[in-house]
Amino acid sequence: MARTFSVEIVTPERVLFSSDQVVSLVVPAWEGSLGVMALHAPLVAALRTGVIKVKLADGNEVRIATTEGFMEVADNKAVILCDTAELDKEIDVESAKRDLQQALERLRNFQDQTIDREEERKAKERAMAWLKAAGAV
Repeated sequence: MARTFSVEIVTPERVLFSSDQVVSLVVPAWEGSLGVMALHAPLVAALRTGVIKVKLADGNEVRIATTEGFMEVADNKAVILCDTAELDKEIDVESAKRDLQQALERLRNFQDQTIDREEERKAKERAMAWLKAAGAV
């Protein structure tokens, strides 16, 4: 039987995910993907927008789209704090596709100086993460 550890994913609105039956966790850290398993050494990491993958002891995998945040690993528990996150089964794929198209159109518009290109880049990354988590791309 595989060793397990606890994972908690928290946004300002709610505890999005909590389980003590996690076998592995992969998060989008700023340095690249970062994997965590039971008895991992203590760690604090900055997270970027992307997809968190949680593999459970029963063999199921949960994907969670997330924006920037932080993860702390200590005492066989990982706690992730992020601005926004959504479980794969809760994602509105059509809305994410619209958000992606809108961001791409604004990024292509070099004439409009009122467009905040950094905000549109973040919107594009967020929409892509939501679509990846939902399995739509």
